Amino acid sequence: METAIIFEPYSLKGLVLNNRIAMAPMTRSRSANTGNVATELTALYYKQRATAGLIITEGTFVSKEAVGVVNVPGIYSEEQIKGWKLTTDAVHSEGGKIFAQLWHTGAYSHPDLHDGKKPLAPSGVNPEQQVFTAAGFKPSQAPQPMTIEDIKRTVNDFKQAAVNAFEAGFDGVELHGANGYLLQQFFSKNSNLRTDEYGGSVENRARILFDILDELKEVVDMQRVAVRLNPSLNGIMGVLVDDETKTLYDYVVNRLNDYGLAYIHLIEPFTDVSAIPDAIQEVAKHFRKIYKGTIIINRAFTKETAHKVLSDGDANLVSFGVPFIANPDLVARFMTDAVLNQPDQTTFYTPGEKGYTDYPTLNDNK
Repeated sequence: METAIIFEPYSLKGLVLNNRIAMAPMTRSRSANTGNVATELTALYYKQRATAGLIITEGTFVSKEAVGVVNVPGIYSEEQIKGWKLTTDAVHSEGGKIFAQLWHTGAYSHPDLHDGKKPLAPSGVNPEQQVFTAAGFKPSQAPQPMTIEDIKRTVNDFKQAAVNAFEAGFDGVELHGANGYLLQQFFSKNSNLRTDEYGGSVENRARILFDILDELKEVVDMQRVAVRLNPSLNGIMGVLVDDETKTLYDYVVNRLNDYGLAYIHLIEPFTDVSAIPDAIQEVAKHFRKIYKGTIIINRAFTKETAHKVLSDGDANLVSFGVPFIANPDLVARFMTDAVLNQPDQTTFYTPGEKGYTDYPTLNDNK
């Protein structure tokens, strides 16, 4: 079978995945309850998709300060830990493996989500985005620049969230360092105007990530920790490629070799960056030369393009996002070359089971 490589098992530092197809993290905003707790419905959604070699959950907020989208489940309270346990139990009952993505949105937030206070970010730079609040989408505002104390507290929030995730039964955690959220806001010159030890040089702008990893080393198994990066993000979420972008990500990925992580999760360019000389055009190819561990690659892959990137050796797994929304049995559909269901975009962030747990499987079609 020509595309057999994507169906081969893969050992993630001893954690055996049934195939090389990962489900990418995707915000679904189904925790519309007082404590922003993952529910039985969340558990069903992930259980339906447990044939993925690895599931990476939607971003889950590491603290109240981290919140930037309404109705997203957090992982900072006892109630939230119990809520996520429903999901991990459900996925494990189907033989699946699941990592929690730990998330802080930074400037991408709104005072409505913080009792009227400005969200915290590296600097007071408005990302000029529409933020999903209880009253619908509202324009972002200039955030509150973080003090050193704020940064230390945030580092600790990530540490505690990781401990909570393992308590909830997750197989591992992925730090969300991509897509214009807090960690990438520190990385990016245009969103980080700091002049202290967290700003200026490449090393300083990357410091918060390594502070978090160094704290995690004290409390969890680093072979169950991963990092997600989007090195060529440009003109989206207030982030721009700059003359030091390549240098910064080469530095970060090189240093990540020292941590013995589960994997790094990279994203190919969201937009056409071919006219930008400072942008990394082929992300997997570029970082394969630098990173010695497992690479998961993401961004609009098909079964065929996934087979190619794996066969070429540029990545070890491929993550699929939107196809998993509409196709809980995506792996079976790939195996049989079945037609894929098309997703209903109007239900991506709406409450309830419609467009969440009601997509038909091949068995339903029979």
